[in-house]
Amino acid sequence: MRLNSYLRLQNKKMKENAKGFIEFIKKQNVMSLAIGFMLGSAVSKVVSSIVVDIINPILGIILGSTNGLQNFAIKIGTNQIMIGNFVANLVDFIIIALIVYYGTKTIGLEKTTESEKQEKK
Repeated sequence: MRLNSYLRLQNKKMKENAKGFIEFIKKQNVMSLAIGFMLGSAVSKVVSSIVVDIINPILGIILGSTNGLQNFAIKIGTNQIMIGNFVANLVDFIIIALIVYYGTKTIGLEKTTESEKQEKK
């Protein structure tokens, strides 16, 4: 008899926890956040592909590197400063930042202060 009441109590606690978890997901917009992460990952892959497959080879040709931008280096004496990978990552970052900036401006997600709202009126 005690085992049966214990199991009922545990079942009730599990249902309450599940209900609380579902409410948390609804109130905190966790699904929207998850969708945002997935879309962000997809955009990042596309931008990285554009940078690696199109922009880097063009910059490599301009800078005189026959193997593309990844292997571009500046020679100082007998030493080489390998800046190609850094420049490629910098271009990648700038493009992603621009996409995020203009994406949020287009959708209207940027935050405005009360004074800015009144100035627009």
